[in-house]
This record gives sequence, C-alpha cells and structure tokens, in this order.
Amino acid sequence: MTNNKHLRPVTRRRFLAGTGGVALSLPWLESFTSRSNAEDASQASAPAQRLAFFYLPNGIVRRGFFPGEGDRPLPSFAGQNNVWRFEGKTVPVGSHPLTFTPTLAPLHTMRDRISLITGMDRTFQHGTDSHAQAASCFLTSVAPFEVKNSAYPLARTLDHIAADSIGQTTPYSTLELSCNDHKNNIESIFFDNMSWYGTGHVAPSMRNPRQVYDRLFGTRANTRFRNITDLALGNARQLQQRLSAADRRKFDEYFEAIRTIENRMDRIDSMKSELAAARIERPAEHLPRNEYIHLMGDLLVTALQSNLTNVGSLMVGPERWTTPTNWEGILDKPHSHHSMTHSPQNHLEDLLKLDNFHVSAFTRLLERMESIEEANGTTLLDNTIFTLGAGMGDGTTHQYNDLPLVVAGGGGGKLKLGKHIHCRTGTPLANLWLTQLQALGIERESYADSTGTMPEIMA
Repeated sequence: MTNNKHLRPVTRRRFLAGTGGVALSLPWLESFTSRSNAEDASQASAPAQRLAFFYLPNGIVRRGFFPGEGDRPLPSFAGQNNVWRFEGKTVPVGSHPLTFTPTLAPLHTMRDRISLITGMDRTFQHGTDSHAQAASCFLTSVAPFEVKNSAYPLARTLDHIAADSIGQTTPYSTLELSCNDHKNNIESIFFDNMSWYGTGHVAPSMRNPRQVYDRLFGTRANTRFRNITDLALGNARQLQQRLSAADRRKFDEYFEAIRTIENRMDRIDSMKSELAAARIERPAEHLPRNEYIHLMGDLLVTALQSNLTNVGSLMVGPERWTTPTNWEGILDKPHSHHSMTHSPQNHLEDLLKLDNFHVSAFTRLLERMESIEEANGTTLLDNTIFTLGAGMGDGTTHQYNDLPLVVAGGGGGKLKLGKHIHCRTGTPLANLWLTQLQALGIERESYADSTGTMPEIMA
C-alpha cells in the first residue's frame, strides 16, 4: 500500500523500468501487490517456497555435536574404505527437548526454528573412497547399487528434483555454491560437488564470490559503473517515493545488503592485490576463511530473498582435500581439515573450533533470514527449509550412520520444529528428503531407499 492516495500506484514493472535497466532483482514489497493495483492484483499470492542446504565436509567431532556424547572416547582412524558403524550411547527413539551441546550452542537463539535430527543412516556402496560418496551422494535420488556400471549410487539430486517444481519461475532454477578456493584440483569432482543433474552429469559449484555476484546481478553488462547499487539507486530515486514507508525501509535494507557484499568483496580483492605486490609467500588459493564463508552464505540468502532462485546449496569446504587452508579468525595457522580428522587426539581443540564456527555461520544466515519480511506477515525463514548436514557421521571413522543433521525454517507452515528427533536404527536419510519434498507440496511416494516420511516434523 502507498501512504499517499494522490500518488499513482506503482507497479513492479514500472519500478524496474525506472532503475535504468540494471539487472538487479528485488525482494517482496507490499507496494507491488496492492489490491488497488489492477496490474498486480492477479499476482498477489502466497510467498514462494525455498529449499537450501548447508553442507559440512569430513564429518564432525561427535562428542561436541551430539547430546550425550560429551565423554565419548575419541575414536582411532578407521581406514578410508572401511566404513565403521557407531554403536555407542543410544538416545531413546522419539522426540526430546533440544540440548545445546558446545558445537550446537550458537543455535540456541534459533531454538524454536530448528530441529536436531539424529540416528539417520546412509548405505556406503563399496567401490570408491568413502569421502567420494559423502557429498556427491548426499542428496541422491537413487538407492545403493541401483545405478548399473557405476561405483556411485548417484542420480538426479534432491535440489534439482525440487527445482523441477518450485524453481521454474526464477532466473536460476538452482544455485550451487562452494567455499573451496583451492586451485590445485587435487581431487575429482565427486569430492567437491553435491549437486547433480543426473548420473555422471555434475552441476558444478561456483566458488568465486565476484563471479557469483556478476552472475546473479549482471554487473558484467555495467562494468563502467563500479558500484551497481549507486547506479540502481540513482535511477530509481523518483519512483522510490511511491513505495510505502515499510517498503522504503525494506528497499534501503536490501540495497544496503548488496552494498555490504560489494564492499566485502572489494576488501578481499584489495588484500589479495596488496599481498601480491608485497611478494608475501602465501598459498595462491588464499582467501580469508571466515569472511569467505560468510560472504558466500550472504550471496545465497540474497539470491533467495530477491527471487533469483528458490533452491540453493552451499558446501563450506570439499571432502578429503588435503591442501592446508588458512583459517583466519578461527585457527592460528594453516591446517588440512581432512588430515586433522584422522588424528583427533592431536587436533581436538581446533576441530571443535571449526565445527562451532560452521554452526555459527549457519546460525548467522538463519537470523538474517528471520529478519527478512515477506508477504502475509511471514519471513524468508518461514518460507524456507534449510538443512545443515554432513555426509558422514564422523570424519575419523568414516561412518555413514547416525548423521549430524539440523533442519531449520518453516516450510511455508508445513514444518513443526523446536525439538530433538532421534530415529530408529536403520532409518534412511532418504526419509528426511521425502518429507521435505512433501512439505514443499511435491507429490512423491518414495525417494531413493526411503521407508516412509517423518511425521514428527510435519505440522
């Protein structure tokens, strides 16, 4: 609604035309869906439903993540292809109050918007390295051993199956992001991608923030303008007065978020240039780790907010990559996360710091999504199913059972969260994926090796 009845009602088409043709999508604004606006009245509808994933590589430290395992002995390395089964402390099957372990502690602020899911299993198909199937087959739609002439139980993944239904009205049906900035290609694509169009056909992750930004917001077509937000704001200023007071605030907040992303990328580029000029010997793939992960997460959320995509995934790192990584702001020297997991006795404190940081980065995105208003009094988080998870339950034992999973959001009112769900032994991960598809309104009776759905999290 506009605040001035004498102003001609603004339409989304007229507003976008007033931005001078800059390819910058906008978030939901009430002024574009006013019932008094005949052009937009037919488009007034429920907010879009979104699906997103936040993937943790190389498993986690169980004693820091799982309730009841704080005194669990640290396991010994169990070989790459000798997938181990955890048979330790057992939480009773069913629903329990949330317990915030040291690793999960950052999520306490979002306790009503998440559920911890434990006890879910995957089946490792022998024939590859255990890490090779961890991410690549995490979202797979096929049961183990069903793909003939392939060592991988890999077919079209959940993100693309969901996008076939909820991703057809956005510029990008899916968005695949990765925080692996290494350039040495030490592993195959199976260690570094979780999204697949089909068997053998990877949907490659984008990992350069500047390239992601250019793709999302079309800045390559406006290279003579250093700052796209200045260009768009300059041309849209006159039309902005036709927005409601609430929409003006939302409009300013959105452009400020874009400007913040630009400024952070500029700082990263500047630092890299200064390092090169000073001839400081650092790995060529260097990028400030905490800033890098936060920035890629912000790009994912902004893409969901601005209707550029309804489906996205973010890998915070690759599986098994042994190249040392600089963890500025988290660890005091470069480490290989994968190598650390093979000797937790020597790296326990640092591993716990990394796990806690990854959960904190996920929490930060949830808090931002909760602050973004959408139609009908909902928020972006209300209209998203956002899952944090890993393809292995432990990076030392390479176990494929009892995976670490946190489901967040509201699924458009289809999810009821705020508890700890522990599943019966042998419950396949595919049950969670089938539940999420049904929550999105996608009719499907089974998914991969699913045995049913999870009524515990369905509203």
